[in-house]
Amino acid sequence: MRIGVDVGGTKIEAIALAGTGEILGRERTATPRHDYQATIEAIARLVTDLESSTGERGSVGVGIPGTISAATGLVKNANSTWLNRTPLADDLPRRLDRPVRFANDANCFALSEATDGAAAGVRVVFGVILGTGTGGGVVVDGRVIDGANGIAGEWGHNPLPWPEVDERPGPSCYCARSGCIETFLSGPAVTRAFHALTGDTLTADQIAARAAAGDAAAAHHLARYVDRCARALASVINILDPDVIVLGGGLSNIDTLYSAVPAQWSRYVFSDVVRTRLVKAEHGDSSGVRGAAWLWS
Repeated sequence: MRIGVDVGGTKIEAIALAGTGEILGRERTATPRHDYQATIEAIARLVTDLESSTGERGSVGVGIPGTISAATGLVKNANSTWLNRTPLADDLPRRLDRPVRFANDANCFALSEATDGAAAGVRVVFGVILGTGTGGGVVVDGRVIDGANGIAGEWGHNPLPWPEVDERPGPSCYCARSGCIETFLSGPAVTRAFHALTGDTLTADQIAARAAAGDAAAAHHLARYVDRCARALASVINILDPDVIVLGGGLSNIDTLYSAVPAQWSRYVFSDVVRTRLVKAEHGDSSGVRGAAWLWS
């Protein structure tokens, strides 16, 4: 049995999978925000509850909103900031009395979809989470690629490619730079930009619904989003050349992206033909926790 844990900013979810991918059990709890020790105990309780309900002991994989530094062994780059600079990779295995594998939550998402989801059976997968941020993960031949610095797939903190005049220098990002892809493509970024354009505060799916209903301002805003997304993903294709790009997160529910973005990205990809497919995540919000379980495979 494989147990996966997804440590989010508001909830921690755990799942137990059989070798076939069948869900044997699922548990979740509120995240003890700003309390590192309580977070460890919350994870331990979820694992204990799953093992009690299934009667089996499982391997444990954990997806975190950051990564484990190869230099220090401590958590870095987590937007759940109370995890940063903590020895989670030492403390949690000790608490659970077993080895634990860790990965960035976007890597877990990509692994889930590459294992038995929308990208199953292909060699190179780039997983994209378009939500509060713009996470990314890379899977090759069924294995997560972490990279030498543990940041493979972090496309959101590169500059938006081929910027227009009014896109320079771009919005400020929490990483202390400006014009990052995340500042254009994340859910909050879309809402902020539409508010600046119209004075209305709407979510991305509400903007898409208005565009479909014929609202000119919403249609213009959505068209700009499609072009920016096409540019950003074209830069990934030019470097990684994946077979499949899988979208997850709240903005992945905008159905027009799956036809409109590939129709645009060929203008930016350095190839006469683009065979990369853009698909929606099959496991939806469960992909992250499933991928954490699949870290043991």
